[in-house]
Amino acid sequence: MIIKTAEFVTSAVKPLQYPPELLPEIAFSGRSNVGKSSLINAILNRKRLVKTSSTPGRTQLINFFVINDVFSFVDLPGYGYAKVPVSIKKTWGPMIEKYLSGRKTLRGVVTILDMRRIPSPEDLSLIRWLNQLGIPIIPVLTKSDKLSKTNQIKQKAMIADTLSINQENLIVFSAKTKQGVPDVWNAVEKLLTVQSVIDKT
Repeated sequence: MIIKTAEFVTSAVKPLQYPPELLPEIAFSGRSNVGKSSLINAILNRKRLVKTSSTPGRTQLINFFVINDVFSFVDLPGYGYAKVPVSIKKTWGPMIEKYLSGRKTLRGVVTILDMRRIPSPEDLSLIRWLNQLGIPIIPVLTKSDKLSKTNQIKQKAMIADTLSINQENLIVFSAKTKQGVPDVWNAVEKLLTVQSVIDKT
């Protein structure tokens, strides 16, 4: 996909602060420090549209971005980082749940996993919950450049087994080498196209 425009719209913590439900949305979710912001920047071919940080747990708001004026990306707060204050951590769950369960324009969620790690209980819980809601997911394994090709194959098999999904459904990705960028776009465009057809029928 050719990205002509990619603009930050707003940050929110509750539904009243969300933009109007006018454009289809693809959300991005994952544990803190999993490379979520780097992934979004990489597939949009932007260096600093989404702020990255070496400090896990820095993103604490739901951030909305409009792409090409025809759809939106939604950057959800990272989860599972122990050093985030308890008071803040307690707000994340309800904030994310309200968005995922109530947003009518949500078309799917890119669920981001560190390829070097086995999915955590939080990862499994999120994916299970999305499946229960009937929300399509695009599982992406980040930081592939930190593993050899042999270890990539091994980790991909282990993660697929843990998630009980086919390996072919996992996208191997690296923001550094741009591995997987076309695959992410193919999956995103498929969700947007399928929903567009449904909306017209």
